[in-house]
Amino acid sequence: MKKSIFAIVLMATVAACGAPTTDTASEGDSMAADAPAESGLFADLGGEASGPVYTATKGDTLAVSGYDVVSYFTGDGVPVEGSDDYTVRYEGYDYRFASEDNANTFVEDPSKYVPAYGGYCAWAIGAKDSLAPGDPNVYEIVDGTLYLNFSEDVKKNWVVDIPGFIESGDTNYPTHSPDEHYQD
Repeated sequence: MKKSIFAIVLMATVAACGAPTTDTASEGDSMAADAPAESGLFADLGGEASGPVYTATKGDTLAVSGYDVVSYFTGDGVPVEGSDDYTVRYEGYDYRFASEDNANTFVEDPSKYVPAYGGYCAWAIGAKDSLAPGDPNVYEIVDGTLYLNFSEDVKKNWVVDIPGFIESGDTNYPTHSPDEHYQD
């Protein structure tokens, strides 16, 4: 008898797991509905990176050291760390946000908020055509684009000729492969 009950419960569980799901989200619901439930993501925008994106270690997916890229452009412009509750995957990398509003703002136009040169140091890519980590606390917004630099000392070099370094960086960065990563 116990074996029969167990078999019935097992078959019901298998049938329930294989049943098609229905999407009950309405158009007014949060963008979180677009993210797969098992991933823990607020949203997954898909896409592939066109160039390297700086992460702490090769193979990592956390971009901008977990800082909320929308926060650079809002309020007092002071960057804040994001929460893993509001993680949006874009072009294979995870961007974290401090609030649902910031995550939704990013979802609407991610290319507006991601840092130039994949978050690598703007001076290094512009002046040396090399990849160096970008520090999320050492930044400049130029013509609506976020640029990170390695350190305050490096930023002093970058501000000497921002337009020239941006021009060089815009030429140099696309020559780097998306799977390239900064090496010590």
